[in-house]
Amino acid sequence: MSEHTLILGDSLEMTAAGPLHKALLARRGQPVTLDGSQVRRIGGQCLQVLLSAQATWAADGAAFQITDPSPEFADGLALMGASHLAPTAALSLVQD
Repeated sequence: MSEHTLILGDSLEMTAAGPLHKALLARRGQPVTLDGSQVRRIGGQCLQVLLSAQATWAADGAAFQITDPSPEFADGLALMGASHLAPTAALSLVQD
């Protein structure tokens, strides 16, 4: 795992949005990889943080990716119409 990898917690709900934003802001301007393997729940506030981060990194010309989404994370992204954040997320619903 590289120094640019941020491991996401198991619960990305409302109380996690502030800390997630702060952790991402500290990495702005650098390539970042988010490891989604531990995520079991995602809420709207954290989804907004992730969508904003993706747009910010794109505007800055820096790499941003989410890798290894857990099945629950992948399903949550797909249900909220954001499976593009973790391209492998779309596979989870199809495989069930």
